[in-house]
Order: sequence, then structure tokens, then C-alpha cells
Amino acid sequence: MLTEVGRVVAVERDGLWVETIRSSTCGSCGARKACGHGLANQLRDGERGLVRVLPGDAGVGDCAVDDRVVISLPEEIILRGSFIAYVLPLAGMLAGALAALEFLPGNPDVLSAVGAAAGLVAGFALVRMHSTAHHDDPRYQPVLLQNLGPAGQQVSVQ
Repeated sequence: MLTEVGRVVAVERDGLWVETIRSSTCGSCGARKACGHGLANQLRDGERGLVRVLPGDAGVGDCAVDDRVVISLPEEIILRGSFIAYVLPLAGMLAGALAALEFLPGNPDVLSAVGAAAGLVAGFALVRMHSTAHHDDPRYQPVLLQNLGPAGQQVSVQ
């Protein structure tokens, strides 16, 4: 379970908006020099990001703006989300190109390009449908673990 401490910037009926500071874990990764994500983290390290957080076991009723909170996300969700976001459009693109070549008459170069574009769009549509279907599913969203209280208060994380 990945955990992060953040600051509440908005409280809604069914969740929170939490501001976190991006921290790079690329320093301990063996592929950091060959990874595009590592370069992006170098450019954006230390920036603040907003995350929508679901209540989880802790209720949002006790949270207020400027409270520090601990949020969590299971590791397998990051892997599953990466697979869905990257592989689905790629698989759709390849399937579209192959299907166009197999089932449509005409110039193979044009057919494969048009089929690949249509498959890519279909893959992105599937990613969007998955995202919409799991919008409020706590298994796919960061959840609130603990409210640490106002930002100036010193509390230990459990």
C-alpha cells in the first residue's frame, strides 16, 4: 500500500480534494536514465498536485480545509491502471490495423493507417469507459486513511 501525506484543499459530500507534493522515487530505480518518466519527474519534482480522495474507513465529516491527511493507494492499482492506459490503446491500434487489412479491400497502406487510427480511438474510448465506470470505486481510487489535524499541529502517523 502506497501512502502519502497531503493537505485538504476542498471537502465534498462524497470525498476530499487533497494537495500533495510530487516526490520522485526515480533515484532508487535502475532504469532512471532510460525512462521518460524519470525525465518528466526531474522537470516536475516538487510541484503540487491535486488528488480526489474517497472517504474509505475514515469519514470526511471530521476533515476541514488545511487539515493534513494520510491517503493510500494499493500498488496493484498502479500496475493495473498503467496496463489499461497504455496497453489498451496500443492493442486497439494493432487490432484495427490488422482487421482493416484482413476484411476491407483497397490499398493496404491506407487501410492499415485508417484501421490503426480507428483502433487507437476505440482503445482510448475503452480507457475512458473504464475510468467512468470506476470513478467512485474505492478499489481504484486513493482513500483517506487518517486525519492528522490542522497543518500546524504535530501528530505522529500510524
